[in-house]
Amino acid sequence: MHPDQIKQLILAGMACDHLELDGDGQHFEALIVSAEFAGKNRVQRQQRVYQTLKEKLATGELHALSFKTLTPEEWSAQRG
Repeated sequence: MHPDQIKQLILAGMACDHLELDGDGQHFEALIVSAEFAGKNRVQRQQRVYQTLKEKLATGELHALSFKTLTPEEWSAQRG
């Protein structure tokens, strides 16, 4: 899969304030900033992202995605 395809799947499945995605066609890394993550723990945030990609994960089209999930406030604080 191409990084843009994965990005579009995530954007279609959830509201993102910011989304960065990079990869080599096999392994991908993402930074996902969404207000939907407010009040959710790390596992709940991961489940929310995986929900947007479940079809591609089930078929094996996508098998290696690591990501960091932040709320807009967390992202703002990290950027200083």
